[in-house]
Amino acid sequence: MKFSVIIPIYNRPDEIDELLDSLTRQTYTNFEVLIIEDGSTVKCEDVCNSYSDRLDVTYYYKENGGQGFARNYGFERASGDYFVVFDSDCLIPENYFDAALKGIQDQGLDAYGGPDAAHDSFTNIQKSISYSMTSPISTGGIRGNKNHVGTFHPRSFNMGISREVFDKTEGYILPKKGEDIEFSIRIIYNGFKTGLINDAHVYHKRRTSFSQFYKQLHFFGTARINIFRFFKSELKLVHFFPMFFVLFLAIIPAWWFVFKPFFYVSVGFVLFLSVFNFILATTQYKSLVVGVMSIFAVFIQLIAYGVGFMKEGLIYLRKG
Repeated sequence: MKFSVIIPIYNRPDEIDELLDSLTRQTYTNFEVLIIEDGSTVKCEDVCNSYSDRLDVTYYYKENGGQGFARNYGFERASGDYFVVFDSDCLIPENYFDAALKGIQDQGLDAYGGPDAAHDSFTNIQKSISYSMTSPISTGGIRGNKNHVGTFHPRSFNMGISREVFDKTEGYILPKKGEDIEFSIRIIYNGFKTGLINDAHVYHKRRTSFSQFYKQLHFFGTARINIFRFFKSELKLVHFFPMFFVLFLAIIPAWWFVFKPFFYVSVGFVLFLSVFNFILATTQYKSLVVGVMSIFAVFIQLIAYGVGFMKEGLIYLRKG
């Protein structure tokens, strides 16, 4: 089986350099790489060309249209049997394609997703953010996990689709703002089999600061409402939890004046979550610093998602 790796990129030449370097060490080598420069002002063409003697890599430049349409651009030009999509801020373990191929064949998958993890070289902030994105408090511990609820929905930072899936679905219909969730839902609605391949993981850098992380998760919150516009049944109670958490935090000061016992209970609950978070993250990464940072990361994730969810929800309600 030949894989076609599709990587959209926007003004991140350093990231693509690290990603391509990780692909040179793959144990399974029957793959091509298509880099889709989505209207960048800081181009990575020279970086891509520097790998031409080690990888089957092709560079394309197009006007900016969003990562969803950039991936479609790559799908249309790919020659492989299976298309693999990575975000540009990923590092790929050397056995990735071996694991993906085994998972596809063993499970009979038309489309798959893989987990993300933090590499040892990542900064403490990146590790704390990686923890937050998979923690039992912020996600229930089911994101990128075999214990996910219901049918598995691959996400575009690490996913694969067969050529048949693309031919039938014609790829992404949204340029951004929940484009991968919408695409996954449509793949499933078209009768294709999806699944998680645990061993096909990537090291996902995500954001390098908490302010960037806030913006990303705020965007994720708005994206969930955007998906609701297309698929009403895909908005679940669990998606409201960050909003409820934001409202819970906002009302804590009022309890001091209304009913002090509720104030103490609420503060105690927040402290319990913080300590629980600290213990889990510290144990996982064996770092007190990451443990402390994880407290901030989880609260930022819940608040940012909840605020974005509420803002976009109000816009939806006003427009009817």
